[in-house]
Amino acid sequence: MSSQEDEVPNELNERLVQESESEESNNGASFNGAVFNLTTTIIGAGIMALPATMKILGIVPGIVMIILKAFLTDTTIEFLLRFSGGIGSYGALMEDSFGRPGRIALQVTVLVSNIGVLIVYMIIIGDVLHVMLKDWCGETWWDQRTIVLLFTTLCALAPFTAFKRIDDLRYTSALSLVLALVFLFITGGIVVTKFFRGGLMKPKLFPSLTDLSSFWKLFTVVPVLVSAFICHPNVHNIQNELQDPTQIKPVVRSALIISSSVYIMTSLFGYLLFGESTRGDVLRNFDADLNIPFGSVLSKAVRLSYASHLLLVFPIIFYPLRVNVDGLFFPTAPSLTTSNLRFASITAALIAVIFVGANFIPNIWVAFQVTGATASLCIGFIFPAAVILKDRHNQATKMDKTKSVFVIVVAVFSNAVAMYSAFVRKNQSIFPNVIED
Repeated sequence: MSSQEDEVPNELNERLVQESESEESNNGASFNGAVFNLTTTIIGAGIMALPATMKILGIVPGIVMIILKAFLTDTTIEFLLRFSGGIGSYGALMEDSFGRPGRIALQVTVLVSNIGVLIVYMIIIGDVLHVMLKDWCGETWWDQRTIVLLFTTLCALAPFTAFKRIDDLRYTSALSLVLALVFLFITGGIVVTKFFRGGLMKPKLFPSLTDLSSFWKLFTVVPVLVSAFICHPNVHNIQNELQDPTQIKPVVRSALIISSSVYIMTSLFGYLLFGESTRGDVLRNFDADLNIPFGSVLSKAVRLSYASHLLLVFPIIFYPLRVNVDGLFFPTAPSLTTSNLRFASITAALIAVIFVGANFIPNIWVAFQVTGATASLCIGFIFPAAVILKDRHNQATKMDKTKSVFVIVVAVFSNAVAMYSAFVRKNQSIFPNVIED
């Protein structure tokens, strides 16, 4: 290998120096704060689709698939961390391995994936708050969905996205995790109550395979599971701010254990509660009468806690989106934290795009399924494995390359079949239109 190939491009060197200087001034994040932020990055809107995956797969395969996805996520993040060396971001690692096209490819996929996810978040938040305001206050001019979204965006989402350090969001992340646990606690209580009142339907342990169509339908859950653990763009950001950056591996594993536990319990409770009537967005099941004491109050508490959870997840997903958009359009500029004007302009522009998308896109769940099978697939599987196979600095072992080939083959095959099943064979997607009348 020539000395020229061993050198990181000058442009990348300059940006890494800036990132390093920024990291030195920003060190001090705690282990717990890092775990909260990474867990919040993982747990988002996908949690509401997981009960439907349990309905399609059955309880046993559903739990196994969640654990397997967590294991694969840990493997791909370990690839990124081990091969980063002194490189301080996912984008810089891609540029080191594949040149500027590699960095651009990552930045574009993060832009597509995160904007799609954040539009989903904003739509769900707006729908929940809109319906609840109508229930509480009746029909008024200010309970229109657009007005509710505008008020929520200006008064909650915009201030939360104004923080320049991801560690500054550790308290909102902790509260977000608490709200997710509140949702689990209430749902679990409803399940126990209905169990003793004899209101639960018998769940299936394994999928019902009656014909070839039912077999193909199993693969429609893959994009949900792919999207459920995507946190890779934030791992380096969190590591850079850690007081002890060597703690990032236990931080990742702690976050994955917490997230997997929440996902498994949510899937079980949601499926046990609604059985074969479980909808793609289980939150919509709570619109119906639960047939238990205080059912209406509990339904409102579930929806409000989940909408509040998403509101606090929003800035964590927004953070890597802003960083990657800055790197895409201003690759040679100083660190984003040093320019208030650029920081504010990018933040305002992205929020405006997401707000418009949430108000005018009629059905983004199909788009969310597409991003799960394309952009999220690249971020979580293809790119990390490709870095190993490229092995620019000759660090990879034979086992590393074997794992990488396995990850790529499994990811591409399963998602290709999922897309074929959902759109060519037109099996019913587990993603519904969340803005149905």
